[in-house]
Amino acid sequence: MLRKLIAITLCVFATTAHAELDIKEVTSPGGINAWVVEEPSIPFVALEIRFRGGTSLDLPGKRGATNLMMGLLEEGAADMTAQEFQTAREALAASYGFSASDDSVGISAQFLTENQDAALELLRQALIAPTFDQDAVDRVRGQVLANIASEEKSPNSIASAAFNAAAFGDHPYGTNSDGTVDSVNALTQTDIINAHKNALTRDRIYVSVVGNVTAAQVGQMLDTLLGDLPEQGPESPDDIAFGLTGGTTVIDYATPQAVAYFGHAGMKRDDPDFFAAYILNHVLGAGGFESRLMHEVREKRGLTYGIGTYLVPKFHAEMMIGTVASSNATIAEAISVTRDVWADTAENGITDVELTAAKTYLTGEYPLRFDGNSDIANIMVGMQMIGLSPDYVINRNVFIEAVTLDDVNRVAAELLAPADLHFVVVGQPEGLLTTSN
Repeated sequence: MLRKLIAITLCVFATTAHAELDIKEVTSPGGINAWVVEEPSIPFVALEIRFRGGTSLDLPGKRGATNLMMGLLEEGAADMTAQEFQTAREALAASYGFSASDDSVGISAQFLTENQDAALELLRQALIAPTFDQDAVDRVRGQVLANIASEEKSPNSIASAAFNAAAFGDHPYGTNSDGTVDSVNALTQTDIINAHKNALTRDRIYVSVVGNVTAAQVGQMLDTLLGDLPEQGPESPDDIAFGLTGGTTVIDYATPQAVAYFGHAGMKRDDPDFFAAYILNHVLGAGGFESRLMHEVREKRGLTYGIGTYLVPKFHAEMMIGTVASSNATIAEAISVTRDVWADTAENGITDVELTAAKTYLTGEYPLRFDGNSDIANIMVGMQMIGLSPDYVINRNVFIEAVTLDDVNRVAAELLAPADLHFVVVGQPEGLLTTSN
């Protein structure tokens, strides 16, 4: 019954207008900052924690340590085995999630208000006193190795890995955050303990709390939960310039459908022109069936089921990337059309009709993101990490509406660089060879 109630309450706290969110900024007695939205109408709390750094903090020769460590946080803590920990979590009807990415590690928690103290104490044990028992290490290591083996057979993963390696070299962005078979097999308990000490530190923490809790309660809650973590971690890696020049890289792989991963340097999230670039990207390739690339590559020519583009502003580098798949016989044409659309948009920009349609979509879908406690908490912690203020949720659509056609077309000429566009193609494409511009 408790588990069913959690499933229901995940969807109940919906807001009809994101502007109605009352985000309170809290600093705990111990100095931990958090954003809080009080919603007492249901007995449920969602908690999101992020630590900046992520798998980029892996020590030299220890690639995959942070990812493996995060996968072990639910595998036993304090005096509990992995099974005992899971049994305790189930008894509380609590839900925990642990994740790792290039720039951060994350912890998500959802629990009923009546079980709040016990659910937070159990989570505290996972964060402060994980056991990293050898049996658990070996079991989760096996899961990671299975994932690596699967990626090594996936054309999409092969393409993105080759693209990132060429763009970023020895920087952490240039290698798989899961590690390699050799690096993961070589990881020891000491390596995992070091990864835990380096990744979960108070100097790079971001927190959001949403639900049946008061801002006054949150401060002490956070000090109890997180106050015993190490105060400081290691230095983050340096920023790195996108290092892949224009051209085509073909990776021979026996598959009937070739996959292409493409892109060039992008734009920082805090760039004053980011919203113009965001609208531009929507029109070019992120707007689904309304985008130019989907229209030209799929609708007019039937060369693919789908093509999309993405702005990727990481903390230490920026990219604008895209993906497309087509048969080996037609991938060359799909790439040629993509290059032509890219060049035409850079030279001629978009139309006023496209701008209006993009604004209508982007402003209309934004409130729909705030449809539950967990979603709101996740959005808020993401806002904190990129330096936005709480009033962004009120002003975001104003920023979109303020973008002019001249803004978008100026950014199109500056951001889109057809000569720098590089395609990594995995398959056996007809009429394509490895080239450089």
